[in-house]
Amino acid sequence: MYTFQVFDRQNLRCLFLATLSFLALNQHAAAQKDSISLSPMTVYGFAPEKFMSGLKIQKIDSVTLEQFRFRNIADLLSLNTPVIFKNYGPGQLSTVAFRGTSPNHTAVLWNGLNINLPTLGQTDFSTIPVAGFDQLSVQYGASASVVGTDAVGGSILLGSLKPQAGLQVMVGRQQESFRNSQTQATIKYGTRLDNNWNFSGKTAAYDGSMNNDYRHPERNGEAISPATTFQKGLVQDLFFTKNEHEVSAHIWVTDNKLTTNPENLAGRQMTRIKSYRSMLRYQFEGWTVRTSWIRDIIDYAVGDYSKLDHAVTDRYGVHAERTFNWKIGKSGSSIQMQTGGEFTHYKTQVENYERPVITENRGDVFVLTRWQATPQFLISANLRQAFVTGYNPPFTPSLGAEYRLIQNRPYTIKLRGSLGRSYRVPTLNERYWKDLGNPDIKPENGFNKELGAESVYAFNTNHTFSANLSVYHNRIDNWAYWNPTNNFRVENLQLVIARGIEAQFGWKGNWEYWKFGSTVNYALTNTSQEKIYDAYASDIIGKQLPHIPLHSGNANAFMQYKNLRLTNQLQIISKRFTTADHSQSTPAYLLENFILETNFDRPHFGASFQARINNIYNTFYQTINGNPMPGRNFAVSLLLSAKTTR
Repeated sequence: MYTFQVFDRQNLRCLFLATLSFLALNQHAAAQKDSISLSPMTVYGFAPEKFMSGLKIQKIDSVTLEQFRFRNIADLLSLNTPVIFKNYGPGQLSTVAFRGTSPNHTAVLWNGLNINLPTLGQTDFSTIPVAGFDQLSVQYGASASVVGTDAVGGSILLGSLKPQAGLQVMVGRQQESFRNSQTQATIKYGTRLDNNWNFSGKTAAYDGSMNNDYRHPERNGEAISPATTFQKGLVQDLFFTKNEHEVSAHIWVTDNKLTTNPENLAGRQMTRIKSYRSMLRYQFEGWTVRTSWIRDIIDYAVGDYSKLDHAVTDRYGVHAERTFNWKIGKSGSSIQMQTGGEFTHYKTQVENYERPVITENRGDVFVLTRWQATPQFLISANLRQAFVTGYNPPFTPSLGAEYRLIQNRPYTIKLRGSLGRSYRVPTLNERYWKDLGNPDIKPENGFNKELGAESVYAFNTNHTFSANLSVYHNRIDNWAYWNPTNNFRVENLQLVIARGIEAQFGWKGNWEYWKFGSTVNYALTNTSQEKIYDAYASDIIGKQLPHIPLHSGNANAFMQYKNLRLTNQLQIISKRFTTADHSQSTPAYLLENFILETNFDRPHFGASFQARINNIYNTFYQTINGNPMPGRNFAVSLLLSAKTTR
């Protein structure tokens, strides 16, 4: 029998959170004496942003999602946010370095469910096509008190939308250079079942082939080390709604197979990752109950594929929460509180683990609050305590505030700030890998501080300017590290401090037939090791961590006449060091892309066409040493749609 092994102080924290939940229930009745209770309102889906006051959140609009329909999420974010990615090549491993942290420090949530691989503790962003979700938000900075483990550098929030009534069918194809292609088909449907219940859903399938048959002149025309990727997936969302009741079911199946040196029978390497994600959710009058099951399968082989390194991990989860709303007096002040907990059981079978089958239990209890003190002043105070078999994760409170310095004018200015603890539970590989794993490794814990300002200036009804500035300081202690000086055994050796500045600017202008717009993103990211843990560490103290550029940025500008749109994309990355002692590096680079789009829209039929030129200067560049990226390349796509409404 498996139990949570925790110290007394954890039990006290749990009791404290439970007491707050109990008080909230009683306060709901007592509030009738001095306040007016709001009518219950159901908010469908997972919306953690409402409890993230003081943190920077960037929502990706539907136009951008549509523009990247045939690409993966790494392509979209690298060209529209200051987030940095490490990419081995098209269709190959792509990992994130959010605000100077490692790939293990970014939480990726799908409808509120963390989908990072528990063995690796991260997500390969090349395996997440934009076609797999309907909503995308990027949350910067630590948010462990709201979303849980891994949210040390930031969070990626993916969501599913309930389709409207009627029927819509979409079929699309993208053909790219190097014999690469993408195919998609989507059906959205919605109808009334009877006088009370409505039904809607989405079924989407996608299939991609990345042969990557490209050469580069800087290599004298010789073929780059070849790699092929085949990707397919299925998304199924179902919604049943009745007044304030909603029952939804969500399934996302992905299959990604990567082969390097496929024609070399002795030296080829194959990595195949299959994920089966499922969720059943019920919402009613502030209550949300969710059950989930995820199976991740990783197969790896070198040379002879007859013997695979086979790993299977299952996650069974249940989550319950209750939201309360109060309106205080007649001042317009209101409080929203969300209390709840979740439990997840892990079962994994990995050949290289110390035991053939590993099981582990994890749980969380949390209290999230949002206080609209005045129309200008908003405060969030959040508490979370995690429990893990044989572990003592830190208590993670956070406090954030926003103040609208100027509003109700042609321009608005909002100031924000936040303080928050964060944590990361060690991965299953870090704990149980044979000989190199460390069952006694400590959970990482961090402390994030952030200040920011946002402004929007509406010159008139046709022109809008926006600006966003953030400064942050993130201290991460007990950073887990596969120590090369100790035969790569996992140890808590590093104290890392990440600090930086982010700036974003935007402008949009509209005329009768013309539309113009531009966005600029810039990030100064300074992240370094600040602790001497052995004789070799003195050479790397204070130096920028590998693969993280000090300066990075991108710019997008578009011009549209009626249905014809031209977009120019720029990306600039400064030099990256590829070793901790800065003995090796990859040079800075500038990339430029052009996109031409047009669409044809009629009441029951539509078509969208896109032509794209990537890397128009044929720049030779690498994000990982020894893995050159493709030169100038092209892509064309066509999406056809037919719809009926009711």
